[in-house]
Amino acid sequence: MMKMKTGTTPSVSGGGGGGGSSGNEWESRPGGMIVQRRTDQSSDVPRVIRVRVKYGSIYLEININSQSTFGELKKLLSDQTRLHHEDMKILYKDKERDSKMFLDLCGVKDRSKLVLKEDPISQEKRLLEKRKNAAIEKASKSISEISLEVDRLAGQVSAFETVINKGGKVEEKSLVNLIEMLMNQLLRLDAITADGDVKLKRKMQVKRVQKYVEALDGLKVKNSTKKVEINKSVRHKPQTQTQYQQRDLLSFVEEEEEEPRNSGASSSGTPAIVTNNWETMFDSTSTAKAVEPVKPVPPRFKWEFFD
Repeated sequence: MMKMKTGTTPSVSGGGGGGGSSGNEWESRPGGMIVQRRTDQSSDVPRVIRVRVKYGSIYLEININSQSTFGELKKLLSDQTRLHHEDMKILYKDKERDSKMFLDLCGVKDRSKLVLKEDPISQEKRLLEKRKNAAIEKASKSISEISLEVDRLAGQVSAFETVINKGGKVEEKSLVNLIEMLMNQLLRLDAITADGDVKLKRKMQVKRVQKYVEALDGLKVKNSTKKVEINKSVRHKPQTQTQYQQRDLLSFVEEEEEEPRNSGASSSGTPAIVTNNWETMFDSTSTAKAVEPVKPVPPRFKWEFFD
């Protein structure tokens, strides 16, 4: 018969037991895991180990702390391989190791061999996430630019509103141009596609633009009604002026017609000599000159008198 070898089992120190100081103790690791504290025999193991990593046809040697994680190892490898640490997959003993696992707990020691491979699925996910974040950032930037432009146009809307409410008049072309600019901003907002907070910001800006467009439509109606009232008042004033002018012209013509009659009656009695004194407008020193008497005009027809 073969003799069986009996080994001594280490005694675990209990809380209330009377175990000696030679019992094993426990310690907490960085990940929160409680493990057995290393003895003096394991203290000879160096804390910094050198691992060999195979990547394709090349081998890389990395110096790393034995208590580090595989994620930290990936970050060190990304500097040499130019790969993103999220696109890596590390195999140890033909098993993929998670980035949160510790090297020493998985059995990685000095001069251990690991295999590095690219993870196409993780790479595709990261690229999609990157594109999504870039699109969100671009949409947020566009909305911010549109918001600033809407703020500038809102100042013009308030200025027009103040003028029209105080009884003033604004050119209709200015109102139409402002409405067109606001509609262009609305089209820019419609072209933006986003989710989450960016979508809420876009919705708020759309409501703002619609509010200002409706306000401008109301101001446009008020401005047009005031324009019609002004045109009516302007039309009434020239009519009254022309009536007064016509009356003055008629009275002047009647007076002119009466003057020849009076002069004809006076000339039938005694011929009168009319002398007019004319003064030049440009020569103030010249004296009045007498004008030659006007000769009577002979009659054009011979009249026969019958007894």
